[in-house]
Amino acid sequence: MTTYIIIILAYLIALTVYNFIQARKVKTQDDMMVAGRSLGVTKMVFTLVCTWIGSGTFIAGAEYAYRAGWSSLWMPAGAWVGIAIIYFLAAKIRTFGQYTIGDILEERYGKFARLFGAIALIIAFTTIVSYQFRAGGYILSVITEGAVSVEVGQALAAGFVILFTAIGGMIAVAHTDLPNGIIIMLACIVSVPFVVVTAGGLGAPAEVLPGSHMLLISPEFGEYPFLKAFSYFLATMFLLLGVQSMYQKFYSAKTPGDAKKAVVLWIIGTMVVETVIVVIAIYAASYYWTDGTIDPAAVVLYAARDMVPAPVGLLLLAAAVVVVISTGMNYLLSPSTNIMRDIYQTFINKDASQTTMVALQKIFIVVLGLVAFLMIFIPTVLQWEISVLKYAYFAYTMYGVAITPALFAALSWKRATRQGGIASIITGAVLALVFDFVIPYVAPQVMIGEDAWGIPSIYPALIGSIGMLIIVSYATPKPERAVLAKLFPDVK
Repeated sequence: MTTYIIIILAYLIALTVYNFIQARKVKTQDDMMVAGRSLGVTKMVFTLVCTWIGSGTFIAGAEYAYRAGWSSLWMPAGAWVGIAIIYFLAAKIRTFGQYTIGDILEERYGKFARLFGAIALIIAFTTIVSYQFRAGGYILSVITEGAVSVEVGQALAAGFVILFTAIGGMIAVAHTDLPNGIIIMLACIVSVPFVVVTAGGLGAPAEVLPGSHMLLISPEFGEYPFLKAFSYFLATMFLLLGVQSMYQKFYSAKTPGDAKKAVVLWIIGTMVVETVIVVIAIYAASYYWTDGTIDPAAVVLYAARDMVPAPVGLLLLAAAVVVVISTGMNYLLSPSTNIMRDIYQTFINKDASQTTMVALQKIFIVVLGLVAFLMIFIPTVLQWEISVLKYAYFAYTMYGVAITPALFAALSWKRATRQGGIASIITGAVLALVFDFVIPYVAPQVMIGEDAWGIPSIYPALIGSIGMLIIVSYATPKPERAVLAKLFPDVK
């Protein structure tokens, strides 16, 4: 394990030095937020893969697979469908060529839609960053065989992610993602045969794990298994359809054509990596099933330590490290961009200089990083149960219901109105918060498992968000042609 630590630490130091070098190129808002709009197809593909494949896959996805078996594929499948839909919008997003999804929301729905959207995004993305830190803690704990606790490890991970992001912004993120993406894909593919053999062969999961792990819909999902399984699918799909980190990557592409080509390769890479992680988690679950000391969230990390040859294990642990760093950087950069573009530049100082914008964004990166750390540190101190899967599900739901319906309508539905977009954003965010945080404490008697009345929060929140978008849009006057022209070339 000492060798693992030395090699991974050396890689992190190399990334730090590289980021300092890249940081010297950051002179303007374009450099900080969208890498100077200079990314070709290769870098686009790997940075898209790295942005999406994070601890939501390595930790939350693995925990889900450990508990539910093959039906855990419902969660990543939502991303695959989402990417396929995004293919048809990638070129339009790049052509629009702004910085945040708030730019699109304001174009269609006005400044307050930009503001409300930014608030919902900041809540969701800061939550995502917080569980990247937790995942970093798991990784360091496993690598050091407990010498570094999860609590200390998550603090160290937070420090690395905040430092990396503040140094170089999108230039550092995108260029760092190229080697990181190669490591992730190579490690996952190479590890599978070793994990399968060590677990006892292809049939091991069916022999060891409960029969429910082999089903398409696991009864472990609670009162209404299909609703729960499909809720994970919907949460993932609606997050991906509107996730700003991806849109920023499209804005960073050299051309609209490059953005569209990158999406084709992105879906292939994502399907391979996410399926492979589920396979590793399920075979590792069968290997460790009778070991009561195993934390399901860290099952892939244990597999890297115990079930594969040392060089392959090192590669897989390195992949886990880089997904935490890469995803943490991407999701920390995005909300800081929203603060600068959607709040500071829009409502406070429209004519801020490029130097001021870059300096302030670095400050907000640190502030948001500390908030994200507190979101995981406080529950740790209070000894609350911490599930990366629950953190991920709430973040996906909040973003998917508050942002995606209005954003998608802005890009594809000409009848969507300013009032409808604002109503959709507010309704989705409020219902997500009510069902996930208010009802469980105000009316615990209605909770069936983790959900009010056994119904996952994404259903009422999504129905409310889409319903208000449609009803209010049809109840208010059509948008003017001037509003539609920038997003719909056929409108003059």
